[in-house]
Amino acid sequence: MAVSEEDLTEAERAGLELVRESGGIHQSDFWKELGVDSRKGSRIVESLYEKGLVQREETVYEGHNTYLITPAARDLDFSLLMAGDMLSPFIGEEEVDAESDAFSQWIMNLAYSE
Repeated sequence: MAVSEEDLTEAERAGLELVRESGGIHQSDFWKELGVDSRKGSRIVESLYEKGLVQREETVYEGHNTYLITPAARDLDFSLLMAGDMLSPFIGEEEVDAESDAFSQWIMNLAYSE
């Protein structure tokens, strides 16, 4: 179900932003961070889940059953990260040296894949 983010309520937009910024948050912390009660927090999560904007996975957190709420995968074009069959060296935690062989090879593959 494709939902426009403009169609969300203010609380849903705030909740979605919180989930995206955190990269994932336990539902027991979600409602506290939003400053709403647990019932309203659960309704917000349920609504975002039904609209396909977040995913939730049952988990145990601090000894209690809860959900881990994560952003839903969007339709992304991962081909933009590829040069031929090489993945961009900018993917990952380490800093990329613009003069490295890996970067040079990726640029050459990008140029020749056109």
